[in-house]
Amino acid sequence: MSALGIIEGPRDGTAPWSAIDWTRIRRLVGRLQARIVKAVRAGKWHRVRSLQRLLANSFAAKLLAVQRVSSNRGKNTPGVDGVLLNTPVRKWRQAHQLNAKDYRPKPLRRIYIPKKNGKRRPLGIPVQADRAEQALELLALDPVSETLADPCSYGFRKARGAHDAIAGCFLALCRRHSAEWILEGDIRACFDELSHPWLLEHVPTNQGKLRGWLKAGFMERGVFRPTTEGTPQGGILSPTAANMALDGLEQRLRARFHARHKVNLVRYADDFIITGASSTLLADEVKPLVQQFLKERGLELSEAKTRIVHIDDGFDFLGFNLRKYHGKLLITPAKPSIAAVKEKVRTILETGGSLSQDVLIRRLNPVIRGWGYYYRHVVSKETFSDIAHAIWCMTWNWAKRRHPQKGRKWLKDRYYAHRDGRDWVFTDGSITLFRMSSIPIRRHVKIRGDANPYDPLQADYFVERRGRQRERRPVPAPAWLVT
Repeated sequence: MSALGIIEGPRDGTAPWSAIDWTRIRRLVGRLQARIVKAVRAGKWHRVRSLQRLLANSFAAKLLAVQRVSSNRGKNTPGVDGVLLNTPVRKWRQAHQLNAKDYRPKPLRRIYIPKKNGKRRPLGIPVQADRAEQALELLALDPVSETLADPCSYGFRKARGAHDAIAGCFLALCRRHSAEWILEGDIRACFDELSHPWLLEHVPTNQGKLRGWLKAGFMERGVFRPTTEGTPQGGILSPTAANMALDGLEQRLRARFHARHKVNLVRYADDFIITGASSTLLADEVKPLVQQFLKERGLELSEAKTRIVHIDDGFDFLGFNLRKYHGKLLITPAKPSIAAVKEKVRTILETGGSLSQDVLIRRLNPVIRGWGYYYRHVVSKETFSDIAHAIWCMTWNWAKRRHPQKGRKWLKDRYYAHRDGRDWVFTDGSITLFRMSSIPIRRHVKIRGDANPYDPLQADYFVERRGRQRERRPVPAPAWLVT
C-alpha cells in the first residue's frame, strides 16, 4: 500500500457521518504527525514540508478538520455566507472540497464582544469552509509548533493550560532565594498588530493559504475593509500563529542572562511575566530586550499596563493572585474573579424571581461548581467558605423577595433542610444547591517543559499523566469568566 493509501481513511460520501470510526481516523492522522515531529527534530525541513503536504491531501485529515469545525463551540456561528456545516451532506461535501488548488478564502465577518474594562474586542469570524481549511492546515502545523515551542509557553497548546502556567510561576517564585521582582508584560493588541511579512517568513505552513487568510479583509456593516496587519482572533490557525511569533523569547532571555539574574519567563498566549533579581535589571535590561523582540514582529508593550512589582506586594495573573507573606508564597483566586462569580450568582438570583427552586438550583450549580473546580488547585479554602456564605445570603434574600409576608421559620421550612449534618441547606428535596466549600484542595502537577503530545516516544508519559489526573483533572476557566 502507498504512503498516501495508509492515511486515506474512508471516502464513501454516502456513508452516515455518524458511522465514521473517529478513533481510527485520529490514529491515522497521528501517525503522520509523529513523522513530522521526527523530521523537525532532525532539521529535515524539506521532509517536513513534504509530510505536511501529504497530511493536507489525506482524506482522514480532511474528515477530522470538518469534524472539528462542525462540533466545536462555534458550530452555530456562520461567516459572511451564512452557511453552517450542520448536515451530513454538507460535511461530506466540504471534506471532499478541502485543499482544492483553486481555493480562495472569503472575507471575515467582524463582530465585537465586550471586555471587562468596558471596551469591546473585535473578532473576525471566517466562513465555516475557511475554518475547515484552517483546521486542516493546523493538523500539519501544530506538530511543528509543539516541537519548537518555548517550554514556558502554556496558552492555546495541547495538554497545557492556565494551571500549568500558575504552577510554573510557583516554581519560579516559591523559594526563599527566588526572584523577588516581577515584570508583568502586556502586549498591545497582539493579534491585531502581528506583522504579516514576519508570519509569512517564519510560520511553516502553506504560504498561499496563509497569505490569503491574512489578506482576506473583513465585512463590517456591509462595507469591505482590507487587512494589512494582524491575524483574526476568530480564526482557528491564529492562536498557533501567534504562539509561534512569541516563541523564542525564552531562548533569547537565557542567552543574555545567567542564573544569578534569576530571570524566568512564564507565558500564556500574549500574557506573560518575567522574574528578575532586581527592579533595575528588569527595567534597564530585560524590558528593552523584550521590546526589541516584539518590535521584530510588529508588536509593542502597552506602557500603561506593563509594570514591575515586588512579590511582597503581589500581582494578578490569569485570574490568580500571587503574593509572598512573611517569605511564603501564597496563590489565591484574584479579587476580580471572586467578584465576578458573586455577580454571576447574584444576577441569576435577581432575574430568577419567577423560577421554581429546582430550576434555579440547576442554573446555579454549574456556575458554582465550575468556578470552584477551576480554583481548587491553589489556596482557596477560605475563599470557598466566603463565597458559600455570600451565596447563602443571596438565596435567603431571593426567598424573602418571593414571599415578603412570610416569616423566617416558614421560609426556612419551605426552602431549606437539614442534610449530612448541615443545617440551612438550600434544596427542594429533589436537588440541592452545590456548596463550594465542599471541594477538596489538590495541588496541580505542572506538565514537563519538553512534553510533546505528538511525539510517540512520550506517549507513556501522557498516559501516566492522564491516569494520575483522572480524579483531579484541571478544568478550563468558565466561559463567562474569560474576558
